[in-house]
Amino acid sequence: MNWSKDLPDEELIDVEGDAQNSDKALYMGDSGELELEARRVLVQLLSGPSLEGRRHSKLWPILIRDESLIRTRLSELFLELVIDRDLQVAFTRQADTNELEVPKLLRRAQLRFLDSILLLHLRQRLTQSEAHGDRAVVSTDEIIEFLEVYEQDDNTDHAGFVKRIHASIEKIKKHSILRKIRFTDDRFEISPTLKLLFSAEEIQTLTEIYQQMSTGTEQSGFNSDESPEDISE
Repeated sequence: MNWSKDLPDEELIDVEGDAQNSDKALYMGDSGELELEARRVLVQLLSGPSLEGRRHSKLWPILIRDESLIRTRLSELFLELVIDRDLQVAFTRQADTNELEVPKLLRRAQLRFLDSILLLHLRQRLTQSEAHGDRAVVSTDEIIEFLEVYEQDDNTDHAGFVKRIHASIEKIKKHSILRKIRFTDDRFEISPTLKLLFSAEEIQTLTEIYQQMSTGTEQSGFNSDESPEDISE
């Protein structure tokens, strides 16, 4: 709806004049205060799931330069900016507002057992690869082989179980934790963002679930405020 139609002519002229007089105005009616590059950084962080120096080489130095301004804008939305300068990775998460009730901008996605186990496995692979100075790369076949260990012995629908594995892979890909390597059909690189998504307590919880699966009992899921549940889609 174009609310400006309801304004008196004099008031409408003043509004347009203010936008035109702003040295940051990029278009008619623009009242923003950030420069174009900083706005692009803000949009990338909000669209998610992350901003990375390697993938966003033009935006990363702008983020570092305007970090204070970006944090201010995100705080107004009850969001917190998380930055790892060594990994050159940044993302947003819901701010800890204690007992203050605030609207939630980031949507949550339920993680089922296979999703949680896959994330933990990928995180371990990422740590191992970085320790050796290698790229963290996995294939679909490797993931299937790993997760098949957790198939219940009495399961009579192996094809259905493999289908669920593929569904977990697609969910992780959706959040850009797994990125398809160009010119390959089933090989993926693990995003370094994964190292920042879980607290020590949450990793411990996932590890316990991971170890308990020898019982063959599937867990209903695991929620984390710093996991892909809170990465905007």
